[in-house]
Amino acid sequence: MPKIAKLDEIQFVLVNSPAYQQLVADASTRVQTGRLAAYRAVNKELIQMYWDLGKMILERQEENGWGNSVVEMLAKDLQKAFPKMEGLSSRNLWRMRIFYLAYSEILPPLVAEIGWTHNYLIIEKCKDPNERLFYIHQTKRYGWTKNVLIHQIENQSFQKTILSQQNFEQHLPEEIKAQAVLAVKDEYIFDFLELGEQHSEYQLEQAILNNIRQFLIEMGGDFCFIANQFRIELNSKTYFVDLLLFHRGLQSLVAIDLKIGEFEPEHTGKMSFYLSLLDERIRKPHENPCIGIIICKSKDFTTVEFALKDVNKPIGVATYNISKTLPQELSSFFPSAEELIKRVEAVMEAVGR
Repeated sequence: MPKIAKLDEIQFVLVNSPAYQQLVADASTRVQTGRLAAYRAVNKELIQMYWDLGKMILERQEENGWGNSVVEMLAKDLQKAFPKMEGLSSRNLWRMRIFYLAYSEILPPLVAEIGWTHNYLIIEKCKDPNERLFYIHQTKRYGWTKNVLIHQIENQSFQKTILSQQNFEQHLPEEIKAQAVLAVKDEYIFDFLELGEQHSEYQLEQAILNNIRQFLIEMGGDFCFIANQFRIELNSKTYFVDLLLFHRGLQSLVAIDLKIGEFEPEHTGKMSFYLSLLDERIRKPHENPCIGIIICKSKDFTTVEFALKDVNKPIGVATYNISKTLPQELSSFFPSAEELIKRVEAVMEAVGR
């Protein structure tokens, strides 16, 4: 009995020891990183196996003139050989063939960084190669779940990123400006706010605060919430930024100005003023310049272009929609073919990093 009591005493001392608590924290971190590394290794090998099987099926069909029935037969024989292994159905073998065809010129290492379900969702729902690369990269970077990925594709995040209106190339450091293009969409879908068409800016802000997690997901990832109605004082006057966020990837504060009406040119002047104050008084020495995003109910493409033309602060202008209806008609406001190519190149540059 005395020995047991002594052991209990030792354990009590250990549990309450800062050194032991640090050991638990360090060991837990190592286990977590080990599990993640093991998952990535298994996933990479699984994707490579699916790639190889898809390649085999396609090449043998072409070499031997086999029809579609060979896939059904192969699935049955593989399931007999590996009865406990999932993923060898004829449907999945067809998906492997499609997977190989879709990426026959670019595979691994990028597609091996995300799961099979994510890969096939992207192939199935996206036909443009640049669009596929965009979602692969974003899924890898932000760890999107299947449902988040579907949400981003259905809400046309790629198209809205390409069409986004901002002046980042002129006013952000070289090393982050391409990535910053990915941080602003042309339109955000706020259907989760459950607001009626008629609402005030206060109601819009409160609805966002009540659904802050969904709001940050819709913003696209890497955003952290800091405050609403962020207070800045200057010469005995007080100014308020509607929402202040921080983007971890860009290492920048992001000021959000909410407008329930159409974009007006003077909105950029107000945002430029806020950014000057934030840069001067709030930004940390190691952080990049602050960025502003004006989110309006509607905007005229040409008006925004002119409003941003001579502004010397990095600002983006977007719209929001509170329903899941198709985005507002933008065909008459599309940028020129040359400008669209430049924006695609900017996105692909960031994807390549």
